[in-house]
Amino acid sequence: MTNYRAADSKREEFRKYLEKAGVLDALTKVLVGLYEEPEKPNNALDFLKQHLGASGPETADVEALKQEVTELRQKVEQLSEDNTDLKAKVGNLQQYEPPSDEQALDS
Repeated sequence: MTNYRAADSKREEFRKYLEKAGVLDALTKVLVGLYEEPEKPNNALDFLKQHLGASGPETADVEALKQEVTELRQKVEQLSEDNTDLKAKVGNLQQYEPPSDEQALDS
């Protein structure tokens, strides 16, 4: 009988620890989210892992990365335009070059 009370005491202590640490709330929220999913995922364990994982990247980090992506896309667009312009200029300049040896032999 004493063993039973000791085990109950340890369980209660552990439950209080989990509750204090916020584990019970987090688990409850994730399980409720899974329950409320209209289409249940094929792998419930992956769902739990995904939703229990770290809260994700900091909002500031995400915003900084979004800004960087936007800037890099603009740079790529500008470089593509510059490349097109340079190709057109090269094409225009080639008409002023003397014929190469191969072209002279063909004539």
